[in-house]
Amino acid sequence: MTLIAPRLTAGLPAEDAQKLRYALNGSSDITVFVDGTVHRLPPAARDAVVDLLGRFSRGESVTVSSVEDMLTTSKAAELAGISHTYLRNMTDRGEIPVEYRGTHRRIRLADVMAWLETQKKNTAAAEKAALEAARGDAADSKDGGGADGS
Repeated sequence: MTLIAPRLTAGLPAEDAQKLRYALNGSSDITVFVDGTVHRLPPAARDAVVDLLGRFSRGESVTVSSVEDMLTTSKAAELAGISHTYLRNMTDRGEIPVEYRGTHRRIRLADVMAWLETQKKNTAAAEKAALEAARGDAADSKDGGGADGS
């Protein structure tokens, strides 16, 4: 996993931290208002927000960032249904972006999924072209054959 755009926020002033600590005491129910509309957070989001607020209530500085799933070449190849050697060759050619962790290659899940979507579109286009070509051949044979009209 890789960090994306971390944001550091300084700890709260002591008085604000104490008020927040008091508000959180014994509670883990967090309600969010967005443009005046109430939203209940799902459990995973609620837990993350309670953890964040708890850290602020202790006067801690907090860094918030997101992570992307990074796959080994073996996992990425398994997901894509190709050999890991073929996948490594694709990364060498730049067809799929890769990041290195020391000497180990890591590939973003999103990049594998994008490649799979491209393959799916290419396959569909090739099948459509083959079907149209087959229809054209069938029409030619009904008309009496070749280009000389015999």
